[in-house]
Amino acid sequence: MSIFNNKRLPEELFLIDAERIRQGWYSDKYFCNNVELLEKLAAEKYHFQGESDLKDIDCSVICTGNIEVEMQFFTRRRPFSVVAGVDEALAILKQCAGYYAENGQFVNTYNELEVEAVQDGTFVTYDGDPKQVVPVIKVRGNHRYFAKLETVMLGAIAEPTRIATNVFNTLVAARNKEVLFFPARFTPYKIQALHGYAYSLGIDAYNKKYGKKNGAFVSTDSGAAYWSGSGVGTISHSTIASFCGDTAEAMYQFARLLHPAINRIALVDFHNDCVGESKKVMKRLWDKYLELYQNGNLEEARQYKLFGVRPDTSATMRDKSIVPTGNKSLDMGVSPKLVWNIREGLDNAYLEWNVPAEYLELAKEYCKDVKIFVTGGFNVKKIREFEEQDVPVDFYGVGSSLIENSPETNNDFTADIVRIKVGNDWHNLAKIGRCACTNPELELIR
Repeated sequence: MSIFNNKRLPEELFLIDAERIRQGWYSDKYFCNNVELLEKLAAEKYHFQGESDLKDIDCSVICTGNIEVEMQFFTRRRPFSVVAGVDEALAILKQCAGYYAENGQFVNTYNELEVEAVQDGTFVTYDGDPKQVVPVIKVRGNHRYFAKLETVMLGAIAEPTRIATNVFNTLVAARNKEVLFFPARFTPYKIQALHGYAYSLGIDAYNKKYGKKNGAFVSTDSGAAYWSGSGVGTISHSTIASFCGDTAEAMYQFARLLHPAINRIALVDFHNDCVGESKKVMKRLWDKYLELYQNGNLEEARQYKLFGVRPDTSATMRDKSIVPTGNKSLDMGVSPKLVWNIREGLDNAYLEWNVPAEYLELAKEYCKDVKIFVTGGFNVKKIREFEEQDVPVDFYGVGSSLIENSPETNNDFTADIVRIKVGNDWHNLAKIGRCACTNPELELIR
C-alpha cells in the first residue's frame, strides 16, 4: 500500500464517483470551460494562429484542441513532505480521463496517456525555490483528456499528504512515544478512512527513517479500514456519567465484562482530581486482581490489570493536585506538573493499601506498570515542551493538530503545464517562475 511494501492500493478501495468526476461536478469551473473550449476547437480543426512563446518553433502545426502537454503535480511545503494520496489520484486518472462522444457515451483515453508517479510514503523536499520543485505525478498526453481532473487529483493528494507530514513531525517531537490518532470528531465521517491511511503512512515514514517500530492506533474502525484494522479506546466521560460519576465502578464493570484484549485505560479527570481518581480506580481493580491472583486464577486476574490512566483536563481548569503559581500555562489543563503528580500518585499508591508482605512487590509492580496517556490540546509545540522536560508521558493522544492546515502545515498541491509537444518534439513552456523539474522517485505507471 506504499513505498514501504512496494505495492499500490487497489482502485476499487476508493469508491470513486467516476461519472460525476467525468462530468466536472467536482472540478473548478475554469477547468470545465477549458475543456469545452478545447473540444470546440478540436471539432473546428483549429490550428494555432497567435504569437508563440517558442520564438524559433512553428507552432501553427499545433491543433490547439488536441494539444499534447506535460503536466507536473507538486507541493511547496518546507522543508519536506511525506506524500500520500497518489494511488487515489492515479485511480481517478485511470477511470476518468477521456471525453464524451456525440452519442453521450464516455470514451476512456487513459491508455493514450503517459503517466509517472511516486509511491505513497515518499519524501519530497522543497527549499523555497519554485523552479526546484519535486514532482510527485507527471502526465503527458492530449490536454483535454485530463484537464478537467486537475482539481480532483490535487485534492486527492493535498489533504492526506498534509496529515502524513503532520503525523511524522509529531512523532519526531514525541521522541518515539506512541501517538494515537484522535481527530475523527473534527472532520466529516466519510473521510475517516483516508485520514487513517495518511496517519499510517506518517508512522511508516517515521519508522523507516529512524529505525523504530511505532504502531498505528486510530479511534474508529473506519480510520483503520485501509489496513483492515479496528479502532482502539476504552471509556468516555459519558461512560462515567452513566455510572453516576463513579469512575472506579465504571472501570470495574468495564474490566469485568469487556474482552481482555481491550486495554483497561481509565479517564480520570471527571471530577478534576486526576491523582485521586487514578488511585481510586487502581485500588478498585487491584483488590479484584489480588483476589483472583491468590486463588490461582491468573488468566481472569489479567482482566483487572489497569493498563493506563488518561487525564483530559480542560485548558480552562486547574486540577486539584496543582498548587497554583499564578501562571495559567503551568497551572491549567494537562500540564507537566499534573503528569508528574499522577506518576507519583500511581507509583506510591500501594503504600496506602495495607498489602500482605508476600504481595508487596506484586503491588508495587502493578502500580508502576500503569501507563499515562495524555490528551487535550496536544500539538508538536506542546509535545516538544513535554519531551524537553522529560515529563513521564507514555502515550500522546492527538486530535485536531494532526489535520491542521496552517501556514506552517500547508500542503496545497499545484499542477502546471511545463512542456508542450510540437510535431514529434517536446519543448519547455511554462508560466513565469515555473519550469519542468525531475524526481528520481517517479515510476512509469503506463
